[in-house]
Amino acid sequence: MSGPTSGGHGCVGILAGGGPLPGQVAQAVAGQGRDVFILAFQDFAEPAVVEPWPHTWVRLAAAGKILSELRAHGCLDIVLIGPVRRPSLRDLRPDAEGARILARLGRALFAGDDGLLGALVRVLGEEGFSVRGAHEFLSHAVGGIGPLGRVVPDEMAKSDIVRGLTVVRTLGRLDIGQGCVVQNGVVLAVEAMEGTDAMLARAGACRQPGPGGVLVKLCKPGQERRADMPTIGPRTIGNVVSAELAGIAFEAGGTLFTDMPSCIEAADRAGIFLCGIEAAEPG
Repeated sequence: MSGPTSGGHGCVGILAGGGPLPGQVAQAVAGQGRDVFILAFQDFAEPAVVEPWPHTWVRLAAAGKILSELRAHGCLDIVLIGPVRRPSLRDLRPDAEGARILARLGRALFAGDDGLLGALVRVLGEEGFSVRGAHEFLSHAVGGIGPLGRVVPDEMAKSDIVRGLTVVRTLGRLDIGQGCVVQNGVVLAVEAMEGTDAMLARAGACRQPGPGGVLVKLCKPGQERRADMPTIGPRTIGNVVSAELAGIAFEAGGTLFTDMPSCIEAADRAGIFLCGIEAAEPG
């Protein structure tokens, strides 16, 4: 374990995957006057993000160590934040407690991500922890409705957004992915387990002659938002620009930005739109 603990009251445990958001949640927790303790997943969490905070490194399937560390530090509230790749069962190598929890997860292990994350949140609740969403601490990082920058969608983009909504809702009901790319009514790519960046690379390779193209990102219907909200960062903006798309439509109130000011600045500079949309199905 590294870093000083402040010995304060109401410690929040952060189960940290990759990217900058675990550090941002830690900063927000500390700003509320609460202690924070990070369990950083090996091979996923970034040392520069977690090392300023009290932390320890854990394997993804080392549930025994994870639970004992959370209890030792008095963490009743926990936050799961930052991407991790879903490992194969062969690669998990669970400890004894991890094997017990895997057995309790049961068939959810073989379901989609939503089923697994929902089951994991339930099991953590049964273990006495309250799972909090990162968005509860990072409300300033949640995108609202309408354009965030100076650029707004044109009529072609609006039509592509409507088409993308239908596609991503269908993907979501099947628990496949959170995004797709549409250009002038043609679906260039849909997101599965490869993630948004790889999907955008494919979309760029499949791009049709002419203008337009929209990345549409939504939460899946019934998604466990405390464990897996769609996320947009400056790299997403760069990849949209590289794919020569016109902009991004994201679910208002359901999307976290890793650095909203930088995303808006980069989008404005590139002449692409960032637009929050209402994702609820009509009717």
